[in-house]
This record gives sequence, C-alpha cells and structure tokens, in this order.
Amino acid sequence: MSNYHIKHLEEYYQVYRKSIREPENFWEEIAEEHFIWRKKWDKVLEWDFSKPEIKWFQGAKLNITENCIDRHLATRGDKTAILFEPNNPNEKAEHISYKKLYERVNQFANVLKENGIQKGDRVCIYVPMIPELAIATLACARIGAIHSVVFAGFSSTALSTRINDSDCKMVITADGSFRGNKTIDLKGIVDDALESCSCVETVLVAKRINSDINMKEGRDKWLQPLLDSASKQCKATVMDAEDPLFILYTSGSTGKPKGMVHTTAGYMVYTAYTFKNAFQYKENDVYWCTADIGWITGHSYIVYGPLANGATTVLFEGAPSYPDFGRFWNIVEKHKVNQFYTAPTAIRALAKHGTELVDKYDLSSLKVLGSVGEPINEEAWHWYNDIVGKGKSPIIDSWWQTETGGIMITPIPYVTPTKPTYATLPFIGIQPALMDETGNELKGNQVEGRLCIKYPWPSIARTIWGNHQRYKETYFSAFENKYFTGDGALRDEVGYYRITGRVDDVIIVSGHNLGTAPIEDAINEHPAVAESAIVGFPHDVKGSALYGYITLKETGESRNHDNLKKEVNQLISDRIGPIAKLDKIQFTEGLPKTRSGKIMRRILRKIASNDLNNLGDVSTLLNPEIVENIIKNKL
Repeated sequence: MSNYHIKHLEEYYQVYRKSIREPENFWEEIAEEHFIWRKKWDKVLEWDFSKPEIKWFQGAKLNITENCIDRHLATRGDKTAILFEPNNPNEKAEHISYKKLYERVNQFANVLKENGIQKGDRVCIYVPMIPELAIATLACARIGAIHSVVFAGFSSTALSTRINDSDCKMVITADGSFRGNKTIDLKGIVDDALESCSCVETVLVAKRINSDINMKEGRDKWLQPLLDSASKQCKATVMDAEDPLFILYTSGSTGKPKGMVHTTAGYMVYTAYTFKNAFQYKENDVYWCTADIGWITGHSYIVYGPLANGATTVLFEGAPSYPDFGRFWNIVEKHKVNQFYTAPTAIRALAKHGTELVDKYDLSSLKVLGSVGEPINEEAWHWYNDIVGKGKSPIIDSWWQTETGGIMITPIPYVTPTKPTYATLPFIGIQPALMDETGNELKGNQVEGRLCIKYPWPSIARTIWGNHQRYKETYFSAFENKYFTGDGALRDEVGYYRITGRVDDVIIVSGHNLGTAPIEDAINEHPAVAESAIVGFPHDVKGSALYGYITLKETGESRNHDNLKKEVNQLISDRIGPIAKLDKIQFTEGLPKTRSGKIMRRILRKIASNDLNNLGDVSTLLNPEIVENIIKNKL
C-alpha cells in the first residue's frame, strides 16, 4: 500500500517530493495498486496548458461504479455504504449496505436504459438529499450516461438554463422536498423549467412528500413502480479513462454558468486518494459531509471518494437548524460520526447559539473536523476547534474548487500542524505558484499574489461543456502555462497558504459561488431599474452577503422603495434562487464609473464594507461627485 495512507509529517514531505519529482510514476503507482481496471493505460499523462488539453491514464478502460461498489461486495457486502438521516428526527435512519446499494443502482440503471438513456446521453438530476439522489448519479455512471446534478434549491430559470446548455434527454426529480418544517414543490419547479426545454423526453419522479402533483401524459413517470419491476443485475458499461463522467455548473463572473466537465479515471483516482488522506479515514469509521450532492463537495466527498474507499458515508436531508440548532450534534452522537465536514457558514450560524446545544451531546467519537466552501475566519475556527472538537480533533481547512474536482490545499489531520485561517500545505501532487500582476512567479515565503497551479493533477476539469474556448480564456489565459484559480493567496514564513478571496466578480455567500453578472442581469429586468451593481460585504454568518446599488429610471423614482426592494429580490429568487437575494439594497442617483464607462465596483465594495478611509483616488472618475452621494445615503 505504498504512499496511499500518509501517517506523519516526514512521510508527507517524502511522498510530496516524489509526487513533484516524478508525477507520472507517482500517480501510476497509486492507480495501479488501489483500483480495478478493465484494461491498463497506454500512457499516464499527456498535457498542454496552452491548448489546454489534459489526458490522464490514456487508453485505460474501467467503470467507476465497479470501483465504488462491486469490488467491495466480497469483503464489505453487509457494511453500511450510505447512512440516510431524514429531515424529520423521528423518521428512522436508513442503512443501505454495499450489497443493497449494488442492487438499487443496478435497478435504477436498468430503468434509465428502458427509458432510452444510452452512453453519452445527459441526464439532469434535480432531487433533494434522499438516497435516490446518490443512487441516480451512480446509475448514470453505471451505464455511461453523463449526470448533471442541479442543486434542488435553484429556481426554474436556473434549472432550464442548465438543462438546455447540456441538452439533457431526461430529468430525474421528486414530488417535493422537506426543508425543516417546510415543503418545497420541486415538481412544480421542474414543470416551469421544462416549458422552455424541448430536449427533455422523460421525467422520472420519486415520491418523497406525497403531495398532489401534475403528471404530464407521455413524459412523466413515477419512479418507484419502474424500480420495483427492474432487474437487480446490470452489467457496467466499459468506459474510456477520458470519457465524461459528469457536468457540474458553477457560477461564472460573467454570463451564463459554466458546465465543468469531469472525466472518469483521473477524477476517481484523485477523489479516492484525497478522501483517504485528508480525512484519515479508517475501516469502520462513520464519515459525514453536510454538503448537498448538488455541489462538487457532495459529488467528490459524499459519493465517489468515500465509496471508492469502501467507507460509510452519511447523507443528511435536513437543515442544521431543525428542529433546533443542536441537530448536527444530535446526529454526530446518534451515528457516532468520526469525520465531520461542513462549511464555515454553518459553523458561524451554530456558534451564534452558544455552547449549550453542543454540550448536551456526546461528541467523543469525532476524530477529524473539516471546513470547506470558503476560508474559515479565526473566530469560527476557534469555536469549532474548542467547543466542537474539544481541542482533540484537528481541523482541515480545505481549499479547492468545482474545477479542481478534489481537495488541493489542506492540512492532513494528525500529520500537518494546523494554523487558524490557513489551508496550510499543498496536497500531494499539487504544485501551486503565486503570481504577481505582471505574470512573474513570486518565489520564497512571505509573499502574496494570485494563486495558480503549474502542473496538472488527475481530477482537473477537462473543459467547459460545449465551450472549450471559454475554458481556455477563463483558466489558462491570465498566466502562461498555468491554471489560474481566480483566487488570491499568501504564503507565510513556513510555506503555509492562506486564501485571501476571489480576485474577480464572484462573491462567496454561505459557501456558494455567486457571479455578480447574472444577478445584475436579473435586477435589470425590472421595468423601474436603469442599472445595478452588486458587491459583497462582510457578514457574521454568511461570510459575505450581497449589497445592491440600484439606479432607477425616472418612472421608478416615485415608486414605494420598500415594495421595489421586495420585487427586486423576488426577481432574483425566480431567476437564480433564494440564495442570491440581496441583504441590502441602496437606491442611488448613479454609479461611479471610469471614463470608459466601467462601473468601479472596487469603490462600491469599500463603501459597503465601511472602509471609507481607503477609497483611493476618485478624481479620475467620470462622475466623482456620485461617490459622496452614495456614502451620504449608505445603509
């Protein structure tokens, strides 16, 4: 089991050095020893960042589900693969063994085939956090269909954009979902979305909330009866290493969301290897990532990474606040969770409710605490470390992206000494570089710059679906021969990395990457709005919240501003989803612009954050007087 499970710092450095010196030999060994292949590769790696073109394990044949399920049957058939914890704490948790998962994935795969889905077809999955969500993704992978999971909190407009962009043939959904004490009409949202999607032939509907819904004749089918009559055997389709496994959309700073394409072999190898080490997972541990499978965190570290290691992975349907803010800790105690992976937003929200709700539960099973989605602030880090982990469970503050497929910079628990707010050291095989604005690499320590990666890793996204040019421009054009992450970072005196935030117009709100352009587009659809600019400002719980500066047309000036604010947020909610609503809306006479007409968001950001002493020179603006006006009326 060479290099597969790193146990101390010296070993980390040894393995890291090898992975940088001989990357192809390193990843070949990992791939050879820890996975099953139908055919071995002809070539480990071929790459050219200028095109960009990246191929790992070329010529290899495999199916990821055989690695996530079939190979565990002989030794772990009765072990719990997925532990489903429902929204309602009084509803019984469900333990799905590897054997049962095998049968359910095969039945689902057969239903897909019976409904015309073939290798390479795109299937949109818009399902709440219930077992069918994980099973549907695996069923697609079983037969070589490309899954596109859309977070079931997105609006019908956001859903239809994603369905149309990747030309999905089928949508899998549910009658509705539970969220705390509310229910959400998912099927209604799907029906609205499909009014503008001619590519969809079939909709499969899982029953969850037992509500009355409309079923469209010839298109919509209840899922359960089809599963009941399907065979429990389904031969896995043999895939090429570089065949697409899934498309996952991420917010762009401009225009429509980007459909990141992840392929099969490299993604499998990297997510499995990072999972094993970043969480120090051991046989019989119970692992829980609280993310939604609709995000990359859920793909890599609820489904594929854990299952490839034969782990028990918890799938939680509910909210951290229901029935009260002790729910996470209740689940940790109930299922004796060993590794717990959540977002700083959740930690901050829970910290607001004091320690009583933590102290009443036995959290002694916890061995590792993880943080993901955005950099964790110091206060939240200490609360998490002291109150939840009792100083005994190291925190892995992991940095990575939808585009990277897996964790890129992170402490390895019990191996890397942690430091609050720092993601610490690059993961094995990752070669970061900090660049200055002129494109020079900043060598040595105690430097700050733009974070790039110099060499491909197995789970890097290969393209943007249907738009390779955009992929090149977004990630490979800023710095020659490097992948640009869009983030800034600093490297301290010992070589630890701290992520300082986005350098483009993407704002991270509660761990969700929100591009400002699509939100502004939605606001500007309002008949009373002339133009708008969105910036982020610091928020106690969400990390960042959204502040909107809106200029009204003359016709809108006389309107009731409170009503206008509600209408604007309703528009955003309809077009993008409730997560993108604005916390603050300020109506302004105009927006600060350069002489070429570009809105100076940098100034607006500082005003929203109350950083008024540091606005820089505003005299060169087209309309410098507007800045004073905005400050005077600031919320």
